[in-house]
Amino acid sequence: MAGAGSTVDGMTTTAPPSSTTASPPLSASGSAALRLRTTALTAMTPIVWGTTYLVTTELLPPGHPLFAAAARALPAGLLALALTRTLPRGSWWWRAAVLGVLNIGAFFPLLFIAAERLPGGVAATMGATTPFVVAILSVAVLGERWSRWRLTWGVVGVLGVGLVVLGPEAGLDPAGVLAGLGGAGVMALGVTLAKKWGRPPGVGPMAFAGWLLTAGGLALLPLALVEGVPAQVDAGGLAGYLWLGIVGGLVAYTLWFAGIRRLSVTAVAFLGLLSPLTAAVLGAAVLGESMEPPQLLGFGLALLALVAGQVVPRRRPALERSLTPGGAA
Repeated sequence: MAGAGSTVDGMTTTAPPSSTTASPPLSASGSAALRLRTTALTAMTPIVWGTTYLVTTELLPPGHPLFAAAARALPAGLLALALTRTLPRGSWWWRAAVLGVLNIGAFFPLLFIAAERLPGGVAATMGATTPFVVAILSVAVLGERWSRWRLTWGVVGVLGVGLVVLGPEAGLDPAGVLAGLGGAGVMALGVTLAKKWGRPPGVGPMAFAGWLLTAGGLALLPLALVEGVPAQVDAGGLAGYLWLGIVGGLVAYTLWFAGIRRLSVTAVAFLGLLSPLTAAVLGAAVLGESMEPPQLLGFGLALLALVAGQVVPRRRPALERSLTPGGAA
């Protein structure tokens, strides 16, 4: 029932909430220190996600990727719900379901299909297209202006990650490529819609992350049961599941969606380049994988694209008029 204290779009409030409650990106006159802190905290998420490959291959029981995905999402989501004691209301039931499926329930299976059918480097390069896709969706979904700057640096980011992770054995399986691009697409749409819809008034980032992790985990549960449960999980496997669920799930997604609310969605997407770069660094540091000069060059290009993606140069008025149909301002 709408009105004073309406619960249509989220928590009960004294005034009816608008359909979109996203906070705008921090203004240019805002605190640079606050923006930097928000960016740094948000960047922790893809860095943590970059540990997933190492944890999965070195600690988890092999052959159960969908079980690992469900174990990463569902317990963390239920824990968040227990800690925050906040459930969706009104339209946020279906919004949370949509965002949970896009960001987790559909993304994880596509990610694992790509990883199984493609060399790891090719799969990582497919995922690195997310900032480019977000730059396009931000125009179609959020009504933002075209940004040649971010589109260009999105391409540079893909090239950089490709140089870091692609090897001479890289092959292109059509189904794997479609899964990789599909994973990048659903993730890009998920973060763009999360920016468009924002969060209901009075709902914190952990509660919001809990909704999405629970919805995504429930979508993954049937797939995980079909795949089967590992016959045995040792202490290392338990530690791996706890790391992926608590740190890689609850903490990481809480920081991620808090960043999406405060920063430009395209800037947040560029931070995702840190994930394959972190995986490459851990591969070299822990597994003894080599880093050749082309990989170092790609690493630098990807970092440069990441930094460039955090800003958009101001357009000169004359240039803005020339890019507007009919020359109108």
